Formats: sequence, structure tokens, C-alpha cells
Amino acid sequence: MLVQEPFDGPAAERPTPLQTGVGVVAPYDFALDRELWRWTPDDVSLHMTRLPYVHVPVTVDQAAALCRPEDVTPAVRTLLTPEPSAVGYMCASGSFVHGAAGERELRRTMAEAGAPAAVTTSGALIEALACLGAERVAVVTPYVDEVTDRLLGYLGEYGIGVTSSVGLGLLEHIWRVAYGVIARAVHEADRPQAQAIFVSCTNVLTYDIIAPLERELGKPVVTANQVTMWALMRAVGRRPVAHGQRLMETAAPSAA
Repeated sequence: MLVQEPFDGPAAERPTPLQTGVGVVAPYDFALDRELWRWTPDDVSLHMTRLPYVHVPVTVDQAAALCRPEDVTPAVRTLLTPEPSAVGYMCASGSFVHGAAGERELRRTMAEAGAPAAVTTSGALIEALACLGAERVAVVTPYVDEVTDRLLGYLGEYGIGVTSSVGLGLLEHIWRVAYGVIARAVHEADRPQAQAIFVSCTNVLTYDIIAPLERELGKPVVTANQVTMWALMRAVGRRPVAHGQRLMETAAPSAA
């Protein structure tokens, strides 16, 4: 019988790195896992799960289906075994579709399911805009008008004025939208009175264009994935990995 000898080489003397876990509940069609990891520090691990499939296009009906308590609760519970320090709901429309009250109820559902700290994309957006001192924003979305209108109404509940909005009218395959399309929409939506620009939808790829757009426009550009990761990292006392993104430089991490 082969007996494994204890390993006592030089590597055995190195301290084992500590890891902080963060849970992420994403829609069934979320395709940008790698983008989330780009904001994630080396000592943080993302534990991902997805909500059940629903056979509807990207409409208000889909957004409403993605935040049902009977689906969110088991999704959060599937993440609890590796003991995450916070759980994020990674969907913009699913967290604003029922307004501010719906977003609060979503966080309550997550907390009741066992999330040590609960973050949603739309809740994170309000916190990020407050941190940046932005009370008037331009909005870019990939959505059809009925979904964009829900977002504008949600912002209005918090007294955030929308100077203009541009919607791409997409019903599917949002993750395929190129950087150039989003950059042009941001320029189109921008107005002198807008203090920041928000790009909605967690299935919109934005990491590499945030800082260049901010330099071009001279104001913060915040995006759905960015604000969610910012809030999640704040919840565990970490700073996201970002290069020249104003939100990340403005706000220090909260105490863990």
C-alpha cells in the first residue's frame, strides 16, 4: 500500500491565501461571466448561478419573470454552501421592472433566502449615482421602449432626472452588441446638462469602453455590470479591479 508522505517542501511554508466568496444570481441568458471576473480582485471568487429559462423575448414580461420570488429564493440558496459574504442579483430590468418597491422586495427575498448581504443592479445604480453626485443622467439601453420606460420611471422615483434616452430596441442576443454601437449610442444620448450617463442591461459588454468614453465626454459613464460589481465589492470591503473608471476611483470600499 502506497502511503503519501506529508509535503514539506518550500511551497508548504507559504501561507494559504484567504478567499472571499461572492455569489451572483444571473438571468438564464447571461453571457458575460468573463466581464464580471475582470472587475474581481485576486482574493475574491465569484460563485455563479442562473435563474430558470423562460421562453419570452427581452420585454417587460421577461423582466417580471426574472424576479419571481419562487425562482430567486432557490437560486440564492444554491449559492450558500461555499459561504459567500454577499450575493448579487445581476439583472437591471429584473430589478427595476416593478419600481423602487419591487427592488426593495427583491432584496428582502434574497435576505430571507440566506444572503448575508443582498445587492441588486438597480439598487447599486442608485447608490453609485448618489456617490457621484449625479442627479441628472442620460440613459442608453438595448431595450424596446416599454422596458426603457420602466427604467426611467424607476429613476424618477428617486428624484433622478433623465435628460435623454436612447434605446436600441433589441429583443434578443444583446450580448452580441459591439462596443462601437454602445459608444455611438452614448454620444447620441449625452447632453450638456447630464451629469452622468448610464448604460443599462447586464448583458451589454462595456468594461473596455467606460474609461475612454469618460475621457471623451468629461463625465462619469456607469454601466449595469460595473455598478453591480462595485456594490458587491463594497459589501465585502474590496475595491474592484478597474482602469481609469471614475466610479471606482471616487468611492473607497466600505468596511467589511
